[in-house]
Amino acid sequence: MQAAVLRGTQNGYDLVLKQSASLDQVLVDLKTLLENLKADPQALESAKVSLDVLTEDRILTAEEKSRIEQMVAQYPRFEIHKIAANVMTIADAIQLRERENVHLLSKVIRNGQEVVMKGDVLFLGTIHEGGKLRTTGNIFSMGDVAGILQAGYPDDESKLIMGNLQTAQQVRIAEQFDIIEADTLSASRQTIAYVNDLHVLSYGKLGQLKKINPKLYNQIGGI
Repeated sequence: MQAAVLRGTQNGYDLVLKQSASLDQVLVDLKTLLENLKADPQALESAKVSLDVLTEDRILTAEEKSRIEQMVAQYPRFEIHKIAANVMTIADAIQLRERENVHLLSKVIRNGQEVVMKGDVLFLGTIHEGGKLRTTGNIFSMGDVAGILQAGYPDDESKLIMGNLQTAQQVRIAEQFDIIEADTLSASRQTIAYVNDLHVLSYGKLGQLKKINPKLYNQIGGI
C-alpha cells in the first residue's frame, strides 16, 4: 500500500499520508509520487497544483511538517495549502475561537441539567449522562461528553457537531437524533455529526469537513 496517495476533489487535490506508515516511508513514497507527476506533466489538469495534505488520525510535529514541506518545495509545480488531521487539537480550538464569534463554555452539566445557548459553541467542560447542551449553532466539543448534544435547535439542519462523540448518550441536529451505541462510531477520536441531503443524521471525519460543509470550512479557514 502506498503511504502517499494523491486524489482529486471538486475543490482541487488532497494528498493523503497514511497514518499506518512511518514518516520515513511516507517521505519515500511522496518523493516517488512527485517524481512521477513531474515526469508526466499531463497527469494533472492544472499547471500549478495546491495540495491539502491529510494525515488521517496522526498529528504531525512541527519538525515532521517541515520535512514534508521541504520535500514538496523541491517541486515548483506543487504547493501546500494546508496540513490537516482527523483530530482537532487544543491549538485548533484556540484558532477557531479567535477566528469566529464562537462562545466558549467550560462547565459541568449534571444529570437533569440543560444548558441552552445561541450561536456556535466551543465546549471544554463535562456533560454527565442525562445532562444536555443545546444551541442554535454548531457545537465544537473538546470536553468529556456522556450526555446529550443538540446543535441547530430548533430546526436548522445545516449545523453540525464536531468532536469525540463516542461516549455521548445522544446527538441531535435540529429534529434529527441518534442514540450512540458502542459500534455506532469508528475508532477515530474526532467525528462530525451532520444531516445529509436525505435529511438523515450521518457521521464523517474531521478531514471531510470541506466536503460535508464547505461554507463552514471556509469560514474557519480550514481546520
